[in-house]
Amino acid sequence: MGIQEKVIILDFGGQYTQLIARRVRELKVYCEIIPYNVSFEELAASRPSALIFSGGSASVYEPGAPQCDPRFYRMGIPVLGICYGMQLMARDLGGEVIGAHNQEYGRTYLSVQEEADLFKGLGKSIDAWMSHGDQVTKVPPGFRTIAESTNTPVAAMADSTTKLYGLQFHPEVIHTPQGQLILSNFLFRVCRFSGEWTMENFVENSIREIEEKVGPHGKAVCGLSGGVDSSVAAMLVHKAIGSRLTCIFVDHGLLRKGEREQVLSTFQGKFNMQVIGVDAAEELLNLLKGVTDPEEKRKIIGNHFIRVFEREAEKLGDIDFLVQGTLYPDVIESGTATAAVIKSHHNVGGLPEDMQLALIEPLKYLFKDEARKVAEELGLPEEIVWRHPFPGPGLAVRILGEVTPEKLAILREADHIIVEEIKKAGLYRKIWQVFAVLPNILSVGVKGDRRTYAHTVVLRAVTSQDGMTADWYPITYEVLGTISSRLVNEIPQVNRFVYDLTSKPPSTIEWE
Repeated sequence: MGIQEKVIILDFGGQYTQLIARRVRELKVYCEIIPYNVSFEELAASRPSALIFSGGSASVYEPGAPQCDPRFYRMGIPVLGICYGMQLMARDLGGEVIGAHNQEYGRTYLSVQEEADLFKGLGKSIDAWMSHGDQVTKVPPGFRTIAESTNTPVAAMADSTTKLYGLQFHPEVIHTPQGQLILSNFLFRVCRFSGEWTMENFVENSIREIEEKVGPHGKAVCGLSGGVDSSVAAMLVHKAIGSRLTCIFVDHGLLRKGEREQVLSTFQGKFNMQVIGVDAAEELLNLLKGVTDPEEKRKIIGNHFIRVFEREAEKLGDIDFLVQGTLYPDVIESGTATAAVIKSHHNVGGLPEDMQLALIEPLKYLFKDEARKVAEELGLPEEIVWRHPFPGPGLAVRILGEVTPEKLAILREADHIIVEEIKKAGLYRKIWQVFAVLPNILSVGVKGDRRTYAHTVVLRAVTSQDGMTADWYPITYEVLGTISSRLVNEIPQVNRFVYDLTSKPPSTIEWE
């Protein structure tokens, strides 16, 4: 990426490392996360404008503790060490770090000794979030203590000459109310950045880079699901190479109500893109007959999707590139900056190697919220921009037991009613995921003075940042009552409605 102002965050295993990156990007400065043990040559080749050392759970004086190449301090660029990063900086440059007698966890009040640079505009006292068992007792030569707390004599340190700074607390968390101002001071007062990394610039740069990569005659194919990630990736490539991109939309019969029509009308109609719609529903449902094991269902659906995609791609003739909507968290978790591994079947995972397609992953340095901003920049409709995450196996993982056309019809209608009412209540964008589950439970009920023996529908609604953990959303009784009434009145096969009030963990978000 041809970016002039770039912060490299060295990850020492801190739980807030991705949060540091998000905060930096909110300030319109581009940054990347790489492992702490990157070589000096590799780091120098990436041409960073500044470094941030993350926190971590280790003690710097323990054998085997994470360390970095000491030459990083002598690159002539600003460095900010946070928590473990500050302790490592202190130890590497001649200071002292010991296990603290009084460990600090949680909110702490800091006394600011020096308001220049990092603490400009903050005043003499600030709230900060501490999480450390070790502390710096002596700053390295050339450094000054610029903040302290009751239990931490060196809560922040600075060497303005070399532009090396350390913070014992975490400015990236919301529990440090003025933390974003501290990071802003580092980026704009110390580093002298201009803060011009915007989604508008990202779109322009991405289109130019895709044009250069594909060349004047190259052709690409994209597995389009209608989710925000694949949609944005497809749009960027379409803007770069036009009709030389072909998207394949596979309807495996497990989509939500009206989904196929919406996706095809948006991309074929509104954006005039080359999209092949493939109806593979009957083929897949035949394969799923009698299958009840969740993992076996996933495997059958994944393999079938790959075969259908491969079959359609081969019909296109010579294709050079495969477009994917890989996001930055996937790249970070893979431990590489290239994300060469195709991870899941809805990202066309498992395609045969003999297809020999080079990858185009225009979103691989973006977080989910940034991908949504790009989607808005590209003019994608709101229902795609803010669409909730949807699993690759679709409604199959929301039907417990065998997947049948009858169960799919019931679940599709139930899901449509739930989402419609959640949107009416103004809750859709407050919730990470909301959907219906058909748990294959039949129970006795009464409709019109007649006994029924019908299905139960479960409502699942959770809040989350990244899907790794989640909590149930407190939908009001009024909204729940409306949903319940509509479900049992509008779907003849449903006579009971329940709400799933479990977090992740111990539950998962999906039921299978």
